Amino acid sequence: MSERENILTRVREALTVSTPKPGAKQPCKAASATRDFRSLLPAVGATYEEQLALFRANSADLKTDFYCVKDVEAVKAQLASWRDSEKWRRIASHAGSLTEAVSSSLGLPVCRTDAAYSTVELEASDIGLTECDALIAQTGSVLITNRSAGGRALSVLPPHHIVLARRNQLVSGLPEAFQLIKEKYGSNYPSMISFITGPSRTGDIERILVLGAHGPKKLTIFLLE
Repeated sequence: MSERENILTRVREALTVSTPKPGAKQPCKAASATRDFRSLLPAVGATYEEQLALFRANSADLKTDFYCVKDVEAVKAQLASWRDSEKWRRIASHAGSLTEAVSSSLGLPVCRTDAAYSTVELEASDIGLTECDALIAQTGSVLITNRSAGGRALSVLPPHHIVLARRNQLVSGLPEAFQLIKEKYGSNYPSMISFITGPSRTGDIERILVLGAHGPKKLTIFLLE
C-alpha cells in the first residue's frame, strides 16, 4: 500500500467517528471526576521548613538566585553592594510597601510603572524590582499579577528581575496558589496572571541552553522572614 493510500485510509477511519456538536454536554466518567489530582503532582512537605527547602532546591536547578533574609534592611544592604559592583544607573519599580522601602534607599532614578512612564526609560533600567502574589515550592515558580508586579512589562523588559516576597506567600503547590489568588482578589481577577519559573531561557538552537532569550537573563528572589 502506498503512502497516499495509507493517508486516505486514516482519513476514512477518522470520518467514521462522530464529532459532538459545539456546546453539547459530554458524559463524565465517574472515575475521572473523583480522581485525586494531587497524587499526580510532585510531593511537597507539610511544614514550612520542608517547603522552603524544596523551593530553594528548585531555585538552584532553575538557575534562580534565592535569598532567605531576616528583614528589608538585609535586602537594602545586598542591593546596595550590587548597585556599586554592577554600576547600576537606573531601576524600575512600582508602588508597594517593600518595593518603595528598597528602591528609595538605592539613591538611583526610579521608573515607576504604576503611573505614566516612558518605555525607553523602562528598557534602560538595569533591574526591575517587584513584589509578587506567591512563591510555589512545588515548582520553584513566582506567581505575579499585573497588580502585584507593577503592570505587565516591569517583570519582562529589565535584564535583571528582583522579586520581594513575604514568609506567608510561600505555598506548597499550584492549588494553594490559586486559592490565595481567589482569596485576595475575589471575583475581580487581575487581567494578567503569570508564573515565572526561572530566568527566561531557550534551548532551540542545537539544544544549547541560553538564558535571557525572551525576558530577563537573571532572576533573584528575596524571601523576608
